Amino acid sequence: MPRQVFFYDPPERFVAGTVGEPGQRAFYLQASARGRVTSVLLEKTQVAALAERVEELLDEVVRRSGGSTAVPAVAPAEMIDSAPLDMPVVEEFRVGTMALAWDESIDRLIVEAQALIEVDPESELDGDPDEQDLFEDDENGPPMLRVRLSGAMARVFAKRALELVSAGRPPCPFCSLPLDPQGHVCPRQNGYRR
Repeated sequence: MPRQVFFYDPPERFVAGTVGEPGQRAFYLQASARGRVTSVLLEKTQVAALAERVEELLDEVVRRSGGSTAVPAVAPAEMIDSAPLDMPVVEEFRVGTMALAWDESIDRLIVEAQALIEVDPESELDGDPDEQDLFEDDENGPPMLRVRLSGAMARVFAKRALELVSAGRPPCPFCSLPLDPQGHVCPRQNGYRR
């Protein structure tokens, strides 16, 4: 079956968002343009890592250009998107791997999120599957979301994503584990150390 690529160049909107209450939230990347919406599920840690890496990459672009790039140093206030995800959220796939690149020829950040690949260990007679083979087959590979963003839009995405990750359950002041609304058994209060 041919690979399904959800391509947005550029999207009208590209955000990270959640569905559910803190402690039970599901995290999504959502791209939309011209009435088409694509939502992919991922882990909170993946959202945090993506946002941090986007910031680092954009900072490096600004540094290398000596400030002569169109990439802003911070997210432009007029572009901040605090609206919820477009509903209904229909999950296309669960993200396994992500990649980032800066395309200098068009001054765009490219974000790719590829579906998680489930490999049946029983199907391989020789042991571990060759990971390189899984990613080289462009025509028949797993589904992928590919988005090209301007520097400003990428800054806005990263700012929202970092705020989203930090807006979860507050940490316990003693052990730093997340506090649940119904209570928290703290290892430090019970004499245990981390």
